Amino acid sequence: MSHDAPAPARPGEPSAEKRSEKRSDTLIRVVSAVVLAPLAIAAVLVGGWPFVLFWAIAAIGVHWEWSSEILRAPRLPQAIGAGVLAFAGLVAGTGRPGLAVLVLAGGVALMAVAVRERRAWCVGGLVYAGLVLAGPAVLRADPSFGVVAIFVLFAVVWATDVLAYFGGRAIGGPKLAPSISPGKTWSGGVTGAVGGVVAGLLVAAVAGVPNLLAVAVLGLVLSCVSQAGDLFESAVKRRFGVKDSSRIIPGHGGLMDRLDGFLAAAGAAALLGAMRGGLDGAAQGLLVW
Repeated sequence: MSHDAPAPARPGEPSAEKRSEKRSDTLIRVVSAVVLAPLAIAAVLVGGWPFVLFWAIAAIGVHWEWSSEILRAPRLPQAIGAGVLAFAGLVAGTGRPGLAVLVLAGGVALMAVAVRERRAWCVGGLVYAGLVLAGPAVLRADPSFGVVAIFVLFAVVWATDVLAYFGGRAIGGPKLAPSISPGKTWSGGVTGAVGGVVAGLLVAAVAGVPNLLAVAVLGLVLSCVSQAGDLFESAVKRRFGVKDSSRIIPGHGGLMDRLDGFLAAAGAAALLGAMRGGLDGAAQGLLVW
């Protein structure tokens, strides 16, 4: 019995093997997201210690990837970062996110004093990982709008990520930042931003948030910040010659690869909300205009 050989790919087209690999990668990404998203949503709904524990573990994981897998830093900055993030998580778990932010600030100062080798990168890594904990903790602590703010943030970031990925692959076109992340396109950036705005508006409308025009502008800003966070992480990995921050999450690489956009958007959202509503009312300050 004879078997026909697969038709060769046309010039400029990916081979059948490459197309199969892409389909497999897409399936793995979807399965991973389906598993992780309900955990994140459940943590938001439960609140309290489970919520803080979820993000504290994520923050410690991000710091480990930054310092160990990417930076290849010595044990001292790794230990300082893990200890500071764990202590900040304990403080946040007692319902004092503002004090947890002060703990993180003190830890950053300690890192700057105690570490000499690649000091700026070690300090930056703790700030970066700290956003994973501080942003969600500050927003969720608001008793009136905390849950809604986190869900709006999820909607904006997740829709941005998904639609930028599929929109960029479907439409193609000019590259967004070829020297940093060759796979990202302007079409993906635009479709991601539009999707993020629409998703954020839908969640806000269902929750009864007033002034949806302001929410739309907020969604656009957070979507752009999320995409900037993605590019920043890509630039860091390119600087150190790393493809994935780790291989913890199938199809997504590491925690940094999955949370790069979210932590940037969460940090920006918490900062804006705290500036308008204080640390106790950051979510209301973010959403109510």
